Amino acid sequence: MDLLKNVFSLGLGAAAATKEQIEKAVDSLVKKGDISKEDSKVLVKQWVEKGEQAQKQLDESVKLKVTQALNNLNLATKEEVRELERRIVILEQQNQHTQQP
Repeated sequence: MDLLKNVFSLGLGAAAATKEQIEKAVDSLVKKGDISKEDSKVLVKQWVEKGEQAQKQLDESVKLKVTQALNNLNLATKEEVRELERRIVILEQQNQHTQQP
């Protein structure tokens, strides 16, 4: 799953960058004189928030797609398997009672 997450993160560009990467990029802008130190703090905060939002949206999208793919495979859920196991135990118990003399 980490590999999948990394592949998707590559497509997000700056939005998926780590806080350290964002701070480094913004510090570069400050050194060049493109933005002030105060503005850099606001910019870092905005970019980090956008990155977190993008990651959350990506996670939700991937989760939805995986769920849809699993549903299309028509596999038994854990709950369905547990219910079948419970029914088997009951049937085995009933079978034992009917076989006793």
